[in-house]
Amino acid sequence: MREEQKGEPEVAVAAIERFRMLSRRGALLCLSLLALGAAFPLVAAVLPEDAAEVLYHNYDGGGMKIDGPSLLVRKNVGDQFSLTANYYVDSISAASVDVVATASEYKEERTEYSAGVDFLNDKTLMSLGYTNSTENDFEANTVHFSVSQDMFGDLTTLTMGVAKGWDSVRMVGNDTFSDEVDRNNYQLGVTQVLTRNLLLGLSYETITDEGFLNNPYRQVRYLDPENTSKGYSYQAEVYPRTRTSNAFAIRSLYYLPYRASFKAEYRYFNDTWGIRAHSFELGYVHPLKDQWILEGRYRLYAQDKAEFYSDLFDFRDAQSFLARDKELSTFTNNTFGGGVTYLLGQNLISGIEKGEVSLLIDYMVFNYDDFRDVTQSGFEPGSEPLYEFDAIVTRLYMTLNY
Repeated sequence: MREEQKGEPEVAVAAIERFRMLSRRGALLCLSLLALGAAFPLVAAVLPEDAAEVLYHNYDGGGMKIDGPSLLVRKNVGDQFSLTANYYVDSISAASVDVVATASEYKEERTEYSAGVDFLNDKTLMSLGYTNSTENDFEANTVHFSVSQDMFGDLTTLTMGVAKGWDSVRMVGNDTFSDEVDRNNYQLGVTQVLTRNLLLGLSYETITDEGFLNNPYRQVRYLDPENTSKGYSYQAEVYPRTRTSNAFAIRSLYYLPYRASFKAEYRYFNDTWGIRAHSFELGYVHPLKDQWILEGRYRLYAQDKAEFYSDLFDFRDAQSFLARDKELSTFTNNTFGGGVTYLLGQNLISGIEKGEVSLLIDYMVFNYDDFRDVTQSGFEPGSEPLYEFDAIVTRLYMTLNY
C-alpha cells in the first residue's frame, strides 16, 4: 500500500468503479478494470471449460511501473462442479510526481491468491470464492457469492451477488499504526436476448465501506507564508470513515453477419463523498480467416471531485476532512485499445484440446482539472501547471483447454 516513503498519492486512474479502496493503488486497479471491461455475461447456466490460463501484465505511466504474472487453473468435477485457483503477483516501482515531490523512488511486491467453486443445478449457477491479497503494509481479504438463473427459454439471465471484505492497514516505519476496513458489495444484473443478434445487459452495484479509507502516507498541502522556499507546507490527509457508492451500467452486444461483434457501454457512478462519474465505451471484434481475431476499443471516463478534495488548502486544518488524492480530483481519462488473438489448432499437444494466445495493448491519457504538478519550480503556490500523463498497459494471455 505504500505509494511513497514519506509522501502522498500514487498514479491516478479511473478506479472508483471497483470493490476496493479508491485511494489505494489506482494503477493496479486499472489493470483489473481493463480485464473486467472486456467481459459480458452472456450465458449463466454453463460451467466454465477446463483450462489453464497464463497472463503477463505490464503498466508503465506517470512514473509508475507495475508488472508480473498470473496463473489460473479451472477444473470441472463431474457435471455440476467447477473448481478455480489463481495466483497473481505485482512488482511495483514508483517515481511518480507525488513520490518525487516529497520522497524517493520505492519498490515493493503484492501477492494475491484466490480460489472458487461453481455449482450448476439445471438452469442455476452458484459461485463462491475467496481472495487474499498481501503486501508489506496492507492485507485484503474478500469472500464473494453469486447466483445466476436462466429464465424464459434461456432468453433472460438474472444475476445476484454479494461480497464481504475485511482489510488490515499498516504503515512502514510506524509500528504503532494499525487500522481496519470493512467492505460490503451488492450486485444485481440482468441480461436479455432481444433478437438473434442483439444482447442487452443492465447492472446495479452498491458498495459500503467503513474504517480507515485513506492512505496513511499521503499528505495534503496548505498555504504557509512561513515556508519561504515553497510558500506551502504539508499535513496528513483526513478522510471520513464511512462511504457508500452506487453504480449503474447498461451494455449492449450486437453480432454482425460476418462473425464480428460490436459492443457499447455506459456507466454512471456516484458516492456519498460527492463524486459523480460517467464512462462510455465502444468496442469491436473482427475475425480474420479461421485463426485470427482482431479487436479495438475506445473508452472515455470523466469524474467530478470529492467534496473535501483540494489541491491547495488555505491554511492548516482548513476543514474537518482533507484530501489531495488525484483519484478524488476532477479529471478525464481517454483509453485507446487494441489486440490480436491467435487460435491454436486442436489437439496440437497431447491432452490439450484447444487454446489461444492474445496480446492486448491500451494507451491511456489522463488530464486533471484541479491537480497541479508541484515538481515544476518557479510558480506561485496554486499556479503550477495542471498535471497530465499517459500510460501504456500491455497484457499477454495464453489459454489452454484440456
